[in-house]
Amino acid sequence: MNKIALVVFIVCSGFFASAQSTNPDFKVYEQTIPGSSLKTNMVPIPAGSFLMGSSNSEAGRDVDEGPQKKVNISAFWMGATEVTRDQFDVFYKDETLSQNDDVDAVTRPSQQYIDLTWGMGKEGGYPFNSMSQFAALMYCKWLYTKTGIFYRLPTEAEWEYACKAGTTTTYFFGNDANNLPEYGWFEKNSEGKYHKAGEKKPNPWGLYDIVGNVSEWTLDHYDEKSLQKLADNTTDPVNHNAEMYPKVVKGGGYDSNAKLLRSAARIKSDPEWNKRDPQIPQSKWWFTDAPSVGFRLVRPVKQPTSKEAEDFFKLYLGI
Repeated sequence: MNKIALVVFIVCSGFFASAQSTNPDFKVYEQTIPGSSLKTNMVPIPAGSFLMGSSNSEAGRDVDEGPQKKVNISAFWMGATEVTRDQFDVFYKDETLSQNDDVDAVTRPSQQYIDLTWGMGKEGGYPFNSMSQFAALMYCKWLYTKTGIFYRLPTEAEWEYACKAGTTTTYFFGNDANNLPEYGWFEKNSEGKYHKAGEKKPNPWGLYDIVGNVSEWTLDHYDEKSLQKLADNTTDPVNHNAEMYPKVVKGGGYDSNAKLLRSAARIKSDPEWNKRDPQIPQSKWWFTDAPSVGFRLVRPVKQPTSKEAEDFFKLYLGI
C-alpha cells in the first residue's frame, strides 16, 4: 500500500466489528454549529457487513453496480438529514475566515454569482445545494477546526451501507417504487423543487431524505468498473483520485426518476454541471447546473490524529 493510500485508509477507517458496543457514547447526539444556535442530529451507524451493488435480477440495474461484493464497514455517525442552507450559511458568512486559499487556514467560500436556490427556498431547513465536492469538504474542514471533531463526506460504501440499513431489496423499504413518495422527494411528487429536510419517513436507521430531495456527494472517484476491481470482503474501501471529475453522487434528487433513487444506483458528476458559470476560471465552489446536489456529514467513531486529519484534507482539497 503506497503512502497516499495508507493515509486514506487510516483516516477513513474506524473500529470494525464491536467498537460501538464498548462505547457508551455511541448514540444519537446533537452537534451545535459553531457561531449559531443551529444543531444537526448525528445518528449512530453500527459496524457490519453488506453486499455492495445490486443483484443481476434487480429491475433498473446498471452495469456499474456489479458484481456485488461483500464489504465490511466500521462504525460511524451520519447526519440524520442533509446539511441545510441555514447550517452552511454560518460557514459561508464567517467573517473570520481567509478570502484566499491558505495552507494554514480555512478559506471562506466565494460569493455566489447568481441565486443558486432558484427560488426553491432558503432559510428554515431547506437542504444546501449547488455546491461542488470541494465546497462540501471545506465545510467539513471548517467544522473540524471549530469543534475539534473530525467530520467528512461518506465514502460510497458507507453511504450505500447506511442507506440499505440491513436490507437487501431495491429500496430500503422494499422493491415497489410506488412506495417512494412516502420516503423521498423525486420527479413524481416534488413539483420541480427541493423541500425542507425531514418531511418524509426515515429509513430503518433514522436517516431522512437519504433518497431524493437532493443527491449527496461521496468521497469516491467514479469508476464504472470499481466493483469489478474491488476484492471481496474488503473493509472500508474508498477510491481516491485527484481529478475533479467524475465523482460518485448517491441517492438521487428532487428531479430524479425512481431508478436513480435505488440504494445501489450510482450517479457520476459531470462538467456540464457548471457549464453556465460566467467566471474565468470557473468557480470550484458552486455549480450553476447542479441544483439537486447536496451532502450530509459523517463522523468516524475512530477519530484520526491531528496529523492524519491534516493529511486527509491536503489529499482531498489540495491545500
